Amino acid sequence: MSDRLFYDPATYRAGDSVGFLVRQVNLSLVRYVDAKVAAFGLTDAQWAPLLLIQHGPRTAVELAHELRMSAGAMTRLLDRLQAKGLIRRTRSQTDRRRVILAITPAGERAIREVPSVLAQANNAHLAGFTREEFRTLETLLRRLVDNGLRLGAGKR
Repeated sequence: MSDRLFYDPATYRAGDSVGFLVRQVNLSLVRYVDAKVAAFGLTDAQWAPLLLIQHGPRTAVELAHELRMSAGAMTRLLDRLQAKGLIRRTRSQTDRRRVILAITPAGERAIREVPSVLAQANNAHLAGFTREEFRTLETLLRRLVDNGLRLGAGKR
């Protein structure tokens, strides 16, 4: 096997793969954050769009693209956020076909502590790492993301 190939189909075990391990970390982070943001009346699916909307006007199409969601799933999610009074939708003054999403004061209150929860979740998962190990991990993960982008697997 080449030095550039890390997996051999004959001995491949899914549970030992980078993809599986990254997914396990992601699931653990999601469970941790979900448990914490529930206190604010949010789910994992709800806090991310709220944070993105908070940082500037977005359309549903832009948000769906950023969060890798279908248009239908995004519409249902936005319906729930609007029903909870966390966002508002307004027609664009320049293009009536566009609907601009904005966070409401209730939405601002709901996500006020989310950045703190996200920092806690990441720090808890990095327990025992040195600063150097953290930087190395971050660099390696960015390389994986960049490789995926080059393959067309994670279009931004």
